Amino acid sequence: MKNLIKYIVVMSVFTGIISCDTILEPIDENRLDFEFISTDPASAEGILLNGYSRLVNQFSFNEAATDDAVNNQLDNNFKRMALGELNAQFNPASRWNNYESVLWVNKFLEVIEAGEIKWSQDEEINEMFYLRMEGEALALRGLHHYYALQAHAGIGTSGELLGVPYITEFIEADGNFNRPRLSFEATVQAIMADFDAALTLLPTDYGLSEGDVDPWYAGFDYNKYEVVNGSPYNLRISGRIVRALKARLALLAASPSFLNDQGYYDMAATDASELLNDIGGVSGLPSNGVDYFTTYGTNTTDEMIWRGNIPNGTSSGIERRMFPPSVNGNGEINPTQNFVDAFPMQSGFPATQANGYDPQNPYANRDPRLDKFVVLNGTSFGGGTINTGVGGGIDRLDSIPEFSTKTGYYLKKTLHPDVRLNDDGSSVGQRTYNVYFRYTELFLIFAEAANEIGGPDQQINGISPRDVIAAIRQRAGIDQPDSYLASITTRDAMRELIRNERRIELSFEGHRFWDMRRWGLPLNEAAQGYFFNGSNYISIPSVEIRNYPSFATYMPIPNNETLRFPELEQNAGW
Repeated sequence: MKNLIKYIVVMSVFTGIISCDTILEPIDENRLDFEFISTDPASAEGILLNGYSRLVNQFSFNEAATDDAVNNQLDNNFKRMALGELNAQFNPASRWNNYESVLWVNKFLEVIEAGEIKWSQDEEINEMFYLRMEGEALALRGLHHYYALQAHAGIGTSGELLGVPYITEFIEADGNFNRPRLSFEATVQAIMADFDAALTLLPTDYGLSEGDVDPWYAGFDYNKYEVVNGSPYNLRISGRIVRALKARLALLAASPSFLNDQGYYDMAATDASELLNDIGGVSGLPSNGVDYFTTYGTNTTDEMIWRGNIPNGTSSGIERRMFPPSVNGNGEINPTQNFVDAFPMQSGFPATQANGYDPQNPYANRDPRLDKFVVLNGTSFGGGTINTGVGGGIDRLDSIPEFSTKTGYYLKKTLHPDVRLNDDGSSVGQRTYNVYFRYTELFLIFAEAANEIGGPDQQINGISPRDVIAAIRQRAGIDQPDSYLASITTRDAMRELIRNERRIELSFEGHRFWDMRRWGLPLNEAAQGYFFNGSNYISIPSVEIRNYPSFATYMPIPNNETLRFPELEQNAGW
């Protein structure tokens, strides 16, 4: 945190978020001191926009440190972590740098409190800008503390379940960074307080019609309201997004590795159900939620609660990393057999021989999501047919180090299927964007929390866990009626089904790494593969042996921070 510079460089990277045509002239090599910023609206907003950096999106690919995937790059940080290098000095999953974003928004809140900025000469417009931007800053401060909490909460050396320091002011470079960690629950409550305060300032959505304007804006002229809260700002954090983030936070707090608390489960389920009822309840489950990534380039999907900007230009960088080598990719992320085994049969029953699974025809009559998320042996993808077994050429398992699959599978989920990587190094790219929160996640938050409260048929605001899981599985293409779901009658059995559905639906979006920890699952299950030897499929029981210490459920505080700041307690074991 102490490395935060005392100047801001206004960068064009934020133009996809900010609705403003003002371009700052270079002043002193673009270095603007805070005295200037406190009176200049464009540069002050630049500080706020720093709070939008470090938002966590779907492209971390930390699944390579879980049982869902391996990375074929020998120097990949998540691979190194999973193989035993994780420690307080080397932690690729650290989010301690999110405190820099916290400090930026705290500085912006100081500017707001000073009240010297004139966003507009019109007093009503000026007042509304103050309201909305203060709400943005408070919401972003809570969000970045949430990221730090998820990544660094844990049982400290004292034996207490600890959260993280909660920073509510800007700290100068020579200021006091020696802050103790709050208890876990106190951290949760501090984040909730910022979220709740933001909800009294932000519009529920941007671009609301006059009749839908929130009460705290109802007294303003609607034409002026649109200047401040119109649809051009719809990528900024909103009241709806904050309500979703509250449900996500409450589920984290309620989880077995943390508070294991019914009150927080109730909060998560209630907050989520209210939002879901805004879109029609279970019937509002977006139809394109399974393969939303195939329509990245459009602005029409109902699946997104919060996403990043859709760029004007196209790209193919992630596809170049992930496509199989025969179609000119690096084949970097390889889903495991462990992950493939999570997909049920088309009937909805688990993939066992008793339920019709054939180990020599392993992909027949399976959940249709399997083929949408994983490049299977003998299927077409990226402009070619991919064979990972004998006769598969460079796509064959272990054919070319750091290019070919190590598990018998390549990744399809989150990649745009229409990208083409040409032999001459050129490409036909597609437009893509970052995803921060999807409705499918919110449905699964509700299902998990409500089931923990009262089991499969617990009704909260007219929705039950069974309703949600039925809709998700029907959307996926599971045979109807869903006899397996009908056979689930206990909270424990539904818990396992919900966790499995969450594993599938949110796969390769950065969730599994944290879910395993909040649920307290074993971290050292060997990554497995599957190989076609020309006649038969054979199992590879140990593609990678995972080597996490027993205390890795809770991740470390960075060692350099605990050494410099004695008030900062380390998590036990690190």
